[in-house]
Amino acid sequence: MSYCNWENTSPLNIKYHDEEWGVPIHDDMHQFEYLSMEVLQCGLNWNMIINKRNILRACFDGFDYQKIARYTDKDIKRIMQTESMIKSQKKIEAIINNARCFLKIRQIFGSFDSYLWSYSKGKTILYHKHAQGHIPVSNDLSEKISKDLKKHGFKFLGPVTIYSHLQACGIINDHDQNCPRYTYINTRFPTVKKCCKEESGVHHYNP
Repeated sequence: MSYCNWENTSPLNIKYHDEEWGVPIHDDMHQFEYLSMEVLQCGLNWNMIINKRNILRACFDGFDYQKIARYTDKDIKRIMQTESMIKSQKKIEAIINNARCFLKIRQIFGSFDSYLWSYSKGKTILYHKHAQGHIPVSNDLSEKISKDLKKHGFKFLGPVTIYSHLQACGIINDHDQNCPRYTYINTRFPTVKKCCKEESGVHHYNP
């Protein structure tokens, strides 16, 4: 697992691993894009999502949550008719719904980013044994955040999906200890070590 098992995926996926995955982000546009990509990925292969990323961005106005919050049935039809787009009306509707909920979170907390990073007090979490490949599909943190987001009206964001988002946006560093990105992140951003208390479905991560 010296390269997190990503080396045999597509060139775009490798680029995503090398430049984005796990690097802490602190702006709401990126947060919403990552969240929406996770929604679209549910039940599908992540490699497919990355390869369709430009199509997804075109369909959703670059994941501008303010524009998406104003989408109507006309926009849903437009997206569904887009060539090579993922044909799931429920997921498309969920992203529109989530954009509206996203705006409400911003009104309450100032930004979605501030809301989400408050759960780790602004630090990237290094869980015991994760760097050796013992990575869960969800844990107590993702369960807690998922439940709270559902209270705020978000959809398609269960604990497994949220866990993937926490990995992507840098709140959890799940790169392998021998992967160059593991050290890159740990030496450039504040981190905190935590024990694995309640984590479900531990597996070796495979994108």
